[in-house]
Amino acid sequence: MLRMVVLSALFGFCTLLGQSLSEVYNRVKESVVIINTNERMIAPTPGRQEVMTAGLGSGVLISDDGKILSAAHVVQTADQVVVQFYQSEEMVPARIVSTAPLADVALLQLEWMPKKFTVATMGNSDQVQVGDKIFVVGAPYGISHSLTAGYISGRRKEPQMTDEMTGIELFQTDAAINQGNSGGPMFNLQGEVIGIVSHILSQSGGFEGIGFAITSNIARELMLEQPFFWTGIDGIYLEGPMAAAFNLPQPYGILVQKVAAGSIADRMGLRGGKIMAIIENQPLMLGGDFILKIEDMPLSKENLTKTRTLINQVKSDQPLSFTILREGKLREVTVLKSQ
Repeated sequence: MLRMVVLSALFGFCTLLGQSLSEVYNRVKESVVIINTNERMIAPTPGRQEVMTAGLGSGVLISDDGKILSAAHVVQTADQVVVQFYQSEEMVPARIVSTAPLADVALLQLEWMPKKFTVATMGNSDQVQVGDKIFVVGAPYGISHSLTAGYISGRRKEPQMTDEMTGIELFQTDAAINQGNSGGPMFNLQGEVIGIVSHILSQSGGFEGIGFAITSNIARELMLEQPFFWTGIDGIYLEGPMAAAFNLPQPYGILVQKVAAGSIADRMGLRGGKIMAIIENQPLMLGGDFILKIEDMPLSKENLTKTRTLINQVKSDQPLSFTILREGKLREVTVLKSQ
């Protein structure tokens, strides 16, 4: 009899929890969006011609004027971004406002608002504890607005790049995350956004129980309070022996991999790579420009924050200049920050 009472109580609790989760999901589902991108890629063929490839991710609407948080790797070098809302056929164009590739978070701005939407509430991730129940909503493999639930498995903080730069904090979770979930929101059971889905650890390529999301407080700081500037560049940081191997005239630089159409890097005429190679087990696109300086400030790990501040301080009607190494020659490329 006691066993039946316990089972009955447990079953009742699970049912109540399920109902509660359903209710919360129904409140927030219209704030979650699917992000479709198109970008140019170099085909892995002898001709190495450019081809257009489609990308997929998720995001969450955080303001009624059309601001959306997502993951930087979803949109960083996208030539075109369109957003689709819950049970809608409309494709809403969006522009990239800000990205922080090291933290893997991005901010988009919709060109216009759909008729039906819900604005998500940003939660305080500092209040989240290991063991708290959470859920993730996104588009794994394109299956829109799928819910997965789990727990906060841990809090992880990446080392600070400099004394000035905020350390990157992530939540670890066992909630299932797959391709297409990137950039989607992680909610607490009150329906508040406490994280933005970033990546997984996997040996098989599929989800194996270890996923990560950038905390909402870090996303808020980097995208809303002290926003990064979107360059449209996918680059590889080179330093020390690797920089010397490429004959850089300084111990640090960025090898440009890809450049997004319409970005400031594209307007500067920066070139991405065209030849795929693997160096020290790292895939690289070779043949692109090396960025050495921004506004006469040499690139270095110590200067990352100062460089970001410098770029942000340049007014929209003022020129922004990069010093690059192209085909063994130093060049300076300049363009108005906004056109």
